[in-house]
Amino acid sequence: MFHIVLFEPEIPPNTGNIMRLCANAGSALHLIEPLGFELDDRRLKRAGLDYRDTVNIRVYRDMREFIESVRPARLFACSTKGRNTYSNVRFCASDAFLFGPETRGLPLRMLENLPSERRLRIPMTAGSRSLNLSNAVAIVLFEAWRQCGFTGAIDHSGQEFKSDDTRPDHPP
Repeated sequence: MFHIVLFEPEIPPNTGNIMRLCANAGSALHLIEPLGFELDDRRLKRAGLDYRDTVNIRVYRDMREFIESVRPARLFACSTKGRNTYSNVRFCASDAFLFGPETRGLPLRMLENLPSERRLRIPMTAGSRSLNLSNAVAIVLFEAWRQCGFTGAIDHSGQEFKSDDTRPDHPP
C-alpha cells in the first residue's frame, strides 16, 4: 500500500479529493498537523464524497510522529524544487510520497534531509509555478501504481484488473 503524506494541508477540497483518490487507489492518507481546516469541514466532506469511511486516514502532530509510527521503507518528497523527475523512479508498493502545503510547498529543511534522488518533481512549462495539490498527488500516485501493475484494481466487470502494460519498466 502506498502512503500519501500531506504536510500541513490548507485547502479542504484538495484534501477531500486526495481522500477520494486514496480510496480508489488503495492507499493510506497521512495528515501532518497543523491542518488548515477541521476534519468535519463540509467542504472536505463534499469533495471526499462518501469515501471517508473507505480510506485509511491518520493524523500526526508532526513529521517525526509519522516517521516513528509508519516507518516507511522509502520516503519521496514531491516539490517544484525536486531534482528527479517522478517518472524516472522505480517505485515499490510500500513507498511514501510527501507533499507540502498548497501556498508554500515543503520547507527547504525537509527537502535537504532527503537524498536528491528522493526529491521528485513533475515537469511543467516555463513560467508555471506549481500544479494543484490534488492533481500532483494523482500524477505521482497513479504512476507508482501503474509500475506495480495496478495491484488491487478491478475492471468494469468487477474482476481483478490485469495490466496490459508491456513496457520494460513494468514489473512482471
